[in-house]
Amino acid sequence: MKNIFIACAMILLYHGINAQNSITGKITDQDNLPLIGASIFVPDMNKGTVSNSNGNYELLNLANGKIKIQISFIGYANHIETVDLKGKNLNLNIQLKQTAIEAEEIVVSGGYNSTQHDNAVKIDILKLNPLTIRSTPNFSEVLTQVPGVDMISKGSGVSKPVIRGLSMNDILVLNNGVRYENYQYSSHHPLGIDEFGIEDVEIIKGPASLLFGSDAIGGVINFIKEKPAPVGSITGDYNMQLFSNTLGMTNNLGIKGASKKFFGGLRIGQKTNADFLQGGGSFVPNSRFNEMSIKANTGYTDKIGTFKLYYDFNNQKLGLVEDEAIEEITNRGRENKIWYQQLNTHLFSSQNKLYLNKFKLDINLAFQNTELIHFGEVDVFEIQMKLATLTYEMKLHLPSKESSEYIIGFQGFNQKNTNLNNRETKLLPDALTNNYSAFGLLQYTFFRKLKLQTGFRYDFKSITTNAISLPTDTMTYRAPLDKYFGSFSGSLGATYNFSEKLLFRANFAAAYRTPNLAELTSNGQHELRYEIGNSDLIPENAYETDFSIHYHIDNLTFDIAGFYNIVNNYIFITPTGDTTNSGINIFEYKQSNSTLFGGEVGLHVHPKPIKWLHFETTFAIVIGKQQNGDYLPFVPAHKLRFELRAEKEKFIFLQKAYLSLNTSTAFNQNNAAPDETVTSAYSLLDLSIGGNIKIKNQSVSLSISVNNILDKKYIDHLSTLKEVNLFNPGRNISVNLKIPFRIK
Repeated sequence: MKNIFIACAMILLYHGINAQNSITGKITDQDNLPLIGASIFVPDMNKGTVSNSNGNYELLNLANGKIKIQISFIGYANHIETVDLKGKNLNLNIQLKQTAIEAEEIVVSGGYNSTQHDNAVKIDILKLNPLTIRSTPNFSEVLTQVPGVDMISKGSGVSKPVIRGLSMNDILVLNNGVRYENYQYSSHHPLGIDEFGIEDVEIIKGPASLLFGSDAIGGVINFIKEKPAPVGSITGDYNMQLFSNTLGMTNNLGIKGASKKFFGGLRIGQKTNADFLQGGGSFVPNSRFNEMSIKANTGYTDKIGTFKLYYDFNNQKLGLVEDEAIEEITNRGRENKIWYQQLNTHLFSSQNKLYLNKFKLDINLAFQNTELIHFGEVDVFEIQMKLATLTYEMKLHLPSKESSEYIIGFQGFNQKNTNLNNRETKLLPDALTNNYSAFGLLQYTFFRKLKLQTGFRYDFKSITTNAISLPTDTMTYRAPLDKYFGSFSGSLGATYNFSEKLLFRANFAAAYRTPNLAELTSNGQHELRYEIGNSDLIPENAYETDFSIHYHIDNLTFDIAGFYNIVNNYIFITPTGDTTNSGINIFEYKQSNSTLFGGEVGLHVHPKPIKWLHFETTFAIVIGKQQNGDYLPFVPAHKLRFELRAEKEKFIFLQKAYLSLNTSTAFNQNNAAPDETVTSAYSLLDLSIGGNIKIKNQSVSLSISVNNILDKKYIDHLSTLKEVNLFNPGRNISVNLKIPFRIK
């Protein structure tokens, strides 16, 4: 009897794995005319195709179970379909609706593939279309187009994202879902990810520890890699950017291909920029930076699952705008010789999904190695460290219906920091960090209108460090540490579709962040200040409530969101009032119970009588205060943005032409932290024009933009150039060229 049972089980499993699934159909417009070149993509399987000259499409070798399909075409609302495949051919005809305003999309940062409106946590998407994003040497500046997102900057090459007033290790950065570890703790270190090979950026504003653990207390920024080529094709693109302000040039070349089961791609890029010009014309000494990147991927997809391998390499040489460099550098240049930091980052990742009948299993593994070097005078190494990080994740999607999702998972990472070659300064000690966590996530839909989402998580973390120097050397000695932290987190949220046009969303999240290595152990000069850690720091705990409303009709969308975030034991660095013997200001890490509150509002209007015109405006406000009444550091000023955009299918020699006029206003920031100064308001004006040019059978995308047209001399509240009395970049004229090509 036992043998019969085993045989039957094996037959059923074989049938579940080997069942032949395919989807065929036709994509049409509102008049039932075929749409040629519409994109049909299955995110779960990383597989897609395009409709042919008759609007027909075919997807083969699909797995059993519930999957989501996104159908998109420029000028039409995205259509998202959920289907349950059971070993048969499915005929799926889709009629797309013409619209001038982009509709919701499938997102992956919510723990599983869902639509933006399905998720109780609001996830913003920033599409990295070269014809629509702001053209600037500083990629982080592009992210600030999303209301509630800002940046701490030290010129064009060094910047860090800020979400609702939280930054550095309170923001988790993901490279295609992989935790990105390259010394993110400091405002003087770069983001480390470039924009090429990135399809879009998903941004969670608010605590997300349930899904991502520590460092997601303020939000998550997930850089999603580009889709593979359509099945049966080889495509690519060459990109060039020129910047007047930094005398900069960017070159990037990518190629990718896909067969029925295999796919892969390669992308190589290079950036070079001279010292930038402040408003008014004078240059900022040593703000130069140079980068080189390589990105490669390969994968296999079939009905049994999807298996993907990625390799990312990034080399950055970033000038440090410090007093010593300002004194020594008297001529503008682009070569990094003195007072600069160099980061070499290698990231290998394997992302796999197995289809086991009604179960889906995600198994992800990544290894990252970052070397950080600070140079002083020519070839003088001041700091040299290496951070090696192994991350792993397993998520089991339990059997569910169209109205439900059930997920349990395990995550962990092991990290080692090593000082190399006994350099002059050991900013951080040699250390081992281990983190292990388990979590569960549930979503259920009631009455087809109300979606509830909840989850729970527990993390255990240990940090062990080696001593630096000997106890007899009181100036440099740092005792070894052996710290352990255990933390719970969770969330409860809901979305309510009052109608097809009106959506309400509310969420409560409890999150945490453990103190990092720098906050616990720092003891040394770091650029313009001497930093002292605090080994007695305890984890931050955040409790945030947020509420949002989304309304849309054919020619208008309106969003409003508010939040209140209580952060107990908030960790920040602040001056002590003392200086070293050499006159360097001493800063120390401290904690305080704090609150942050504010919100964002956005309006996008496309007037029906004037079909070629778009008007968009956003406003964001955040206030952060300590329990004693002092304001928190690195909290941005209130920001107001306007965009007036004209679009025409054809204008002179341009196809899909556009003209965009943008203004951004930062209000007075009088809520300065004790170690900050107040900042005056400013307004900037930008202009851009672009479109596609057809040269025989070759399409070329071209755009020209002017940022800060009036060459305004200003300083942003989050600019660390304030420390050396220098201003933000002045006028910049940029030229962007993209040449797509198709080999087969």
